[in-house]
Amino acid sequence: MTEPVIQNPLQAGLVEDQPAQPCSLVIFGGGGDLAHRKLLPAMYNQALDGALPANFAVLGVALEKMDDESYRAFARDGIERFSRQPLSPGHWQDFERALHYQQSSFDDPATYTRLKQRLEEIEPAFGIPGNRVFYLAIPPSLIETCVKNLNAAGLVNPVGGNAPFSRIVVEKPIGHDLESARQVNNVLGANFDESQIYRIDHYLGKETVQNILVMRFGNSIFEPLWNAKHIDHVQITVAEEEGVGTRAGYYDRAGALRDMVQNHILQLLTLIAMEPPWAMKADVIRDHRQDVLNCLRPITRETIDQCVVRAQYGPGFHHGKDVPGYRREDGVAQDSTTETYIALKVFIDNWRWAGVPFFIRTGKRMPKRVSEIAVHFKSIPPILFNADPDHPLEPNVLALNIQPNEGMSLRIATKLPGPKVRIYPVKMDFRYGSTFGDQSPEAYERLILDVMAGDATLFMRRDSVETSWSFIEDILKSWESSHTRWLPEYSAGTWGPLEAERLIENDQHKWRML
Repeated sequence: MTEPVIQNPLQAGLVEDQPAQPCSLVIFGGGGDLAHRKLLPAMYNQALDGALPANFAVLGVALEKMDDESYRAFARDGIERFSRQPLSPGHWQDFERALHYQQSSFDDPATYTRLKQRLEEIEPAFGIPGNRVFYLAIPPSLIETCVKNLNAAGLVNPVGGNAPFSRIVVEKPIGHDLESARQVNNVLGANFDESQIYRIDHYLGKETVQNILVMRFGNSIFEPLWNAKHIDHVQITVAEEEGVGTRAGYYDRAGALRDMVQNHILQLLTLIAMEPPWAMKADVIRDHRQDVLNCLRPITRETIDQCVVRAQYGPGFHHGKDVPGYRREDGVAQDSTTETYIALKVFIDNWRWAGVPFFIRTGKRMPKRVSEIAVHFKSIPPILFNADPDHPLEPNVLALNIQPNEGMSLRIATKLPGPKVRIYPVKMDFRYGSTFGDQSPEAYERLILDVMAGDATLFMRRDSVETSWSFIEDILKSWESSHTRWLPEYSAGTWGPLEAERLIENDQHKWRML
């Protein structure tokens, strides 16, 4: 097979030249699970790939009792267990020099004074010109405390001029409803300029998600068909094998609608449905994604029964073992009405998508872990090869596989070999791993580099967060007013409740088999 020709993206005209800039990365919560499993391995992989700036340092800030040396051992353990690439002793010696640690309490103002002093000691030794990224890998309740103290300690430089940059990365969730999201955004906005704020959604860093824009606007065959005239419906599935596990306390307050739909899935929806941007610039693309959110048809008390199904997983099997139902998990209230599964029928009321339903489903304790966007094109006319109403041809489907096997496939009709005309659907498959060989970079690798480069394309803007919550809150209020005491159940290890099948079958469709 001929090796693919890999164009330099700058030559291909896909992105602007925004290299990662020399900086210090301060991780609040640097001794936690996110740093251990994702952030530190991501930076190590960037270092192996030569993507990190030459002048770079990490300072973890957390309550855990560690010093620089034990923090480096903590980072090494995370890299050995979770890194995309194996640990290389030679590269590790160079990388570990940049790792530092400060044991501190987040609500103590003296923490931030010491932090400033420590950075002023570290940065000259690494040739860093005072540029800083503050990553808040902390519970949402601590965001306000950290942000205000950073500003009070003089660690936030204004935008513009020749001052070194200050940027802040905020993990989801941004609030638990519209009002709390506004409060978080108000605190961020009072201490940082919007251009300095990076609200991270790791789903948008996945290779296939990034490739949606290239697929749509880099190929002449798709965009002319990308509208209500040719597309019948779209299915978005985010399925998880695991139950709530150790997140039961958080999850029972959140549920699938807040945890998955409000941020991850609605952002996928905007990339699939947005209009062509006039430039590959962050705010141009984010403006067009925001336009999609603005056009979402509200789901009201009058329409919720026709558009939304929620359920909880019951007892069942996972890899051949008995597993308990949701209300029997440790940390979950026995009378909980928190949904672990939700299916929605969503409409985008604009010229391009008028009348096209977008079916969304996400849930825990499903048969396998898989995320997919499937674009179902309209059936061909009932003539020629599609003339038999008892055996209609399957329509064309473009499936974008986000995880675990990133890539895309297109289902088309072909003739089976032989003298008779027999039609059979086949898939044309593209997989990143088989085409390009190497494993795709992890989402956090891309997103951290984007923050260092000042590229906010794949991050959520304030208006996006609040518009998403506004759409979700209509559903939450309808649920609250219904005073439902028990939710439908689906057996663990299955694809969801019977009610979700009926939701899509009412439009003469079926959920895809994954």
